Amino acid sequence: MKTLLKTSIYFLVIAFLNACNTDFNGYYFESLTDIPSSDTYNEKYKDYEENPFIKVSEYPVSTFSVDADGGSYANMRRFLHLGQTPPKESVRIEEFINYFTFDYKEPASGENVSLESEISTCPWNTEHHLLRLGMKGMTIPADKLPNSNYVFLIDVSGSMDSPDKLGILKTGFKTLVDNLRDQDKIAIVTYAGQAAVLLKSTYGHEKRKIKSAIDKLGAGGSTAGAAGIITAYEIAEKNFIQNGNNRVILGSDGDFNVGPSSTEELIELIEEKRESGIYLTVLGVGGGNLNDHMMEQIANKGNGNYEYIDNAKQIEKVFTHEILKFYTVAKDSKIQITFNPTMVDSYRLIGYENRKLNDEDFENDTTDAGEIGSSQTITALYELVLLDVPDTEKYAQFDFRYKKPNETQSRLIAHEINTTPKEMRFSSENMRFAASVAGLGLLMKQSEYKGTLTKQMVLDLGREAKSFDPNGYRKEFIELVTDWNN
Repeated sequence: MKTLLKTSIYFLVIAFLNACNTDFNGYYFESLTDIPSSDTYNEKYKDYEENPFIKVSEYPVSTFSVDADGGSYANMRRFLHLGQTPPKESVRIEEFINYFTFDYKEPASGENVSLESEISTCPWNTEHHLLRLGMKGMTIPADKLPNSNYVFLIDVSGSMDSPDKLGILKTGFKTLVDNLRDQDKIAIVTYAGQAAVLLKSTYGHEKRKIKSAIDKLGAGGSTAGAAGIITAYEIAEKNFIQNGNNRVILGSDGDFNVGPSSTEELIELIEEKRESGIYLTVLGVGGGNLNDHMMEQIANKGNGNYEYIDNAKQIEKVFTHEILKFYTVAKDSKIQITFNPTMVDSYRLIGYENRKLNDEDFENDTTDAGEIGSSQTITALYELVLLDVPDTEKYAQFDFRYKKPNETQSRLIAHEINTTPKEMRFSSENMRFAASVAGLGLLMKQSEYKGTLTKQMVLDLGREAKSFDPNGYRKEFIELVTDWNN
């Protein structure tokens, strides 16, 4: 009844704004912008099976691609603001964890990525341990940032005609315009029944002209998403900046219905386009018909990242606080962990189910993998069963391969995991907060591996691990979990 009332109020507000011809800016009624259509069953998610425990004696090597997305976490927050728990198939635990920035060190001189590791006891299974892997992309000083060539690709089809979709995208893109430097360029492509160029590539000093074009955006018609993607890449290629930041930013609910529209067809298209050296950021918006699976996958295959925009604070996060992520410092980033069978009995990678790679892909430079942006941190957790032996040897070898943005040959960084395991309460804040967020994901996924996890355990871990919280996202996490009626 509470959800029905909130949704009814939401649509009454939308009707009022439409009647007044008032432009939504995402800041007036922030909590209501989180409310999707009441029919969430039309939303499309992919239910990946959880990674099982694997015996080291049989398969000592674990290989996967990094994941820099945060879309699953923000989408979860939308459901919580509705008083609902998200569908378990929408939960990608690695995206919960990587929504947050961790306190990791800068890379060594000559490298674009740093590595670290830590082992602690596992709070939800006292017989097990957790292994944390940490990575950080090099922070590029402001005066060293490459020039940017952006193409905004904006869905203006009929399904986008609401404040929490086209309205919030317009606000987000204006925020990015505010952060442009004079030498940066932006073009705007729209698509409904067909693709159209709303604004030719324009330099950043013409902010009024760019914002005026954004203000003209309106929604209506069917959705020719593939045509829009082709046009956007053509414009990005025409204005390509050598050694620059060339990026298409797609904003949509993913409800493509004209031309190639299946996830498989769109992935094939994106895989072809990524060879151009142009990166892709995908922004999901709205609810009811959200195609989360498709958008996450084309971002994955398009040398890019996927974010969900649910409110004004998320706009600020993506386009202001973490704008450096748009500047890729490591591409095709791959992780390979080789466990020591004399120290580790078995292991389970938490999350990353759709990022697994064959072991031979690790050294294959033609294999696509994930991207890391400037100053971005990536975290992965394994749950381990350790052998009852003296702590005299390394537990595992952590190998990491990546390519610098303008290089085609990968480089290898090696890190020995030989740290002595600690009790969780004595571990770093990085470990405790990662375990807290992973714990929430395990609960929401209704994981068979959640052990003795409770909401209180998640809160206890998180509350004691938020002294590093540059923009207050850890504090918001605690508030979200506290209010969650599980």
